[in-house]
Amino acid sequence: MHRLSRFPIGPVMSLSLLALVCVQGCAGTGGASDSSDRPGVVAESFGVQWTGVAVSKTGRRFVCSPNWHDGHLWSVAELNADGRPIPYPDLLWNRFDRRLGNSAANQFVCVQSVYVDSADRLWALDPASPRLAGVVPGGAKLVQFDLLNDRAVRTILFDASVAPEKSYLNDVRIDVPRHVAYITDSGLGAIIVVDLETGQARRVLADDPRTKAEDIVPVIEGRELRFSGGPDAGKVPQIHSDGIALSTDGEWLYWQALIGRTLYRIPTAVLRDPTSSDDRISAAVKSLGPSVMTDGMEIDSRGTLYFTALEKDTIMTRTPDGLMSTIASDPRIIWPDSFAFGPGGSLYFTTAQINRTSWFSPRGTMPSTPYFVFRIPVGH
Repeated sequence: MHRLSRFPIGPVMSLSLLALVCVQGCAGTGGASDSSDRPGVVAESFGVQWTGVAVSKTGRRFVCSPNWHDGHLWSVAELNADGRPIPYPDLLWNRFDRRLGNSAANQFVCVQSVYVDSADRLWALDPASPRLAGVVPGGAKLVQFDLLNDRAVRTILFDASVAPEKSYLNDVRIDVPRHVAYITDSGLGAIIVVDLETGQARRVLADDPRTKAEDIVPVIEGRELRFSGGPDAGKVPQIHSDGIALSTDGEWLYWQALIGRTLYRIPTAVLRDPTSSDDRISAAVKSLGPSVMTDGMEIDSRGTLYFTALEKDTIMTRTPDGLMSTIASDPRIIWPDSFAFGPGGSLYFTTAQINRTSWFSPRGTMPSTPYFVFRIPVGH
């Protein structure tokens, strides 16, 4: 089991209101070699929350910051050689303000996740729901970027039949050979299947209890996860299908509700078939039994699943025969959020500290501790 190394911190660099440092052991372009077997900090952010992370085959690192709280600066950024976040692909994409009449279709509204597929293309998933207050009309989308010229080459917009007002498109996986994207909706609970050749998308399992939050009370850092104020004060948040993983052969899709501890999977052949009825899709879902409460999921070529274990402040794995193990543990792993595989058998993940934000903090304040991007060797 890896305990994250406490490397000495270098000089702090600023970007507007954001102060971020990249410590020794950074991976990717300009950092230390990915061949190091020491786990450690890639970058840290003071005041700007990171949820998603993506890493290209050449080691370029991307993060996203959802538009949830005051002081939001940008939605997608690339970490440069010294660890500073540079708005990606440019400032214009990251300057959406509906008060100015900006186009929600052509700018980031509230990006939740970023993902680099096996063809080394970057995708940004925008649920377009600032502060989780409802989808901005025309804003819900999946955007593909060409990393050779850093330009958006395709935007797939989702109308209200795919992304209803109270939906929150959360995470995405891409099946490159079959030209299909799979997306979780954590706001209402559903799986979105997108034909990347036609741009057509459809919601499935929207009425299935296995995409919904379970009746549990999470305990994170020794405290029950309940809203701290407002009309929902004292209630457990209902966060539905969230973490998602696609087997490397594209045959199986795995997911969990965030407020839940049960793992599910389905053969993608059923999802890809446009003639599949709701009943057929529902009948194909299989429970793999108890798991851990997780936000992010990933899977390697051996079929080992990786989980961000929120209640344990750890990263855990599940082998194909169901054996669960802890592979990283550290007090700084606070609400580990998203995964990304990188070059040299590295696994990157973010810490979003959602349980410490003003939504759930008894003091109604935001975290004063940094948000991290960590890296551990896994040899995937």
